[in-house]
Amino acid sequence: MLRQRVRARSFPVARLAADAVVVVFALALVWSGGMLVLLAFKTSPATIDVLSGYRTAYDYLAGLEPGDIGDTTRLAAAIGGVLACLVFGAVAWRAIPRPYLARTDLRLCDDELGTVDVNPRAIERAAELAVLEHPAVAAARARYATDDLTLDVSAGRADTLAETLLDVQQRARDSLAHHELPPLPVNITLVRFERKTRRELQ
Repeated sequence: MLRQRVRARSFPVARLAADAVVVVFALALVWSGGMLVLLAFKTSPATIDVLSGYRTAYDYLAGLEPGDIGDTTRLAAAIGGVLACLVFGAVAWRAIPRPYLARTDLRLCDDELGTVDVNPRAIERAAELAVLEHPAVAAARARYATDDLTLDVSAGRADTLAETLLDVQQRARDSLAHHELPPLPVNITLVRFERKTRRELQ
């Protein structure tokens, strides 16, 4: 049994931003650890406060009262919180690793005379060409995933949309059979509708 390689899709910008957050957090931990080491060596609290500003910041925040926070401060805090949520949320979502199996060639036969392999793109192209022959299909893109074939289709007519998708699926299956490829489950996804008039969907 052939072993497939597992790969992970990554977004360089998200990874860079996530690494930057980790570095900043690590530096903060190192800095606070250094302050604790200085306190362990009997360094005066006044010197630690000069270096870190912890006591000054704590006294300032502890002395704040409701009247010290005006409408402008609340608005700035709200806008900053929403922006931080959107930015860091998007970075965290993009930084999540998305593993997938690397595509391999489809082996048709393997005997004493040799092997016959078909490239995944050749399978995809055979299905795409068959689907594009349909008059209601504006664009098509196939994705071969070892166990099935997924077709993203852009249609140009709404009145026969259901029939078009069924015909597209059958054309893809017939194309695989015509090229003597093993039958595969064909998944059809309508990704775009290119209507020609405003009343076409009514």
